[in-house]
Amino acid sequence: MDSQHQTRISQTRDPSSTSIMLPFLSFILIAALVLVPSASPSLKNTMSVIHQVPEGHVGVYWRGGALLKTITEPGFHMKMPFLTQFEPVQVTLQTDEVTDIPCGTKGGVMITFGKIEVVNRLHKESVYETLLNYGVQYDKTWIYDKIHHEINQFCSSHSLQQVYIDVFDQIDEKMKDALQVDCTRYAPGIEIIGVRVTKPNIPENISHNYEQMEEERTKGLIAIEKQKVSEKEAETMKKMAISEAEKNANVSKILMEQKLLEKDSARKQEEIENAMYLAREKSLADADFYRVIREAEANRLKLTPEFLELKFIESIANNTKIFFGDKVPLILAIAISLFSCFFVVHRFDLLGLLSADSKYDFGPKATQKLPR
Repeated sequence: MDSQHQTRISQTRDPSSTSIMLPFLSFILIAALVLVPSASPSLKNTMSVIHQVPEGHVGVYWRGGALLKTITEPGFHMKMPFLTQFEPVQVTLQTDEVTDIPCGTKGGVMITFGKIEVVNRLHKESVYETLLNYGVQYDKTWIYDKIHHEINQFCSSHSLQQVYIDVFDQIDEKMKDALQVDCTRYAPGIEIIGVRVTKPNIPENISHNYEQMEEERTKGLIAIEKQKVSEKEAETMKKMAISEAEKNANVSKILMEQKLLEKDSARKQEEIENAMYLAREKSLADADFYRVIREAEANRLKLTPEFLELKFIESIANNTKIFFGDKVPLILAIAISLFSCFFVVHRFDLLGLLSADSKYDFGPKATQKLPR
């Protein structure tokens, strides 16, 4: 009975409570539509019912100052006004610019880095942990403040010459590695993509000295380049001379080979002519030898006793003087004796009466030894 009575009472009260709530909700909705567009972003995020999460961001919510684990994707979403606060957090690549970073070098010179850009990204799965530990301004802790610290650490351990010239090209990588080491250790969701460091501003007098040094270095480089050009030109001339000499040598070699071929051809031609001349002379000599042999054989055949007697008679007949008497001169007698002996010997030789072993004395008494 009591429960039924309470149900009837609530049913009787519902129309009046509903009539009270509807104007209140309408007032809140109208106030939200009127005040939210003109309110500040933080107030808008607090008062708005419908909110938008832009592309490349995720929606993060606080209720009563406590971070909620709810993470929304890009698009339209609804929340409770006044009670729930909303903030979009970028999860794509973003570039943080850190400006006017003073630092002192190892030698005590104060310099200023005008701008350092840090390209970084917050991983979506680490948004809750990062914001829970370091808040929405997490990049101020791990990028802006950290850059100041690392730049000062770097400058204090290097001289002005090293910072400004010698190792300036290494600062980017050193800053990136230093930021990433600490982020990996304390805020794993932050990834450092790259760091770009601009040339630091140094005192004017020192800058003037560096400009003079750079000018002198440029002159030195120009001199070195001129020297290289001169060396290249000399090398080119040398190569051209070598090429010309090789060409002349090749031409001389070809001409020499041509002359050698001509000489060899002339030598072979002369050898052929000499061979022809030798063959001709040999033929002539053989012919003369054959003629002499034949004449000798003919003369041998002519040397008959009758022919010799005929020649003896003809020789005596041709003499203009003939000596007769008992007192013929001794020289004439000797000549007549020798001629007679020669005639007799040849006569006997032709008749075959003499042998190869026969020895005759052709002295004054030779006529006594001759056979009768």
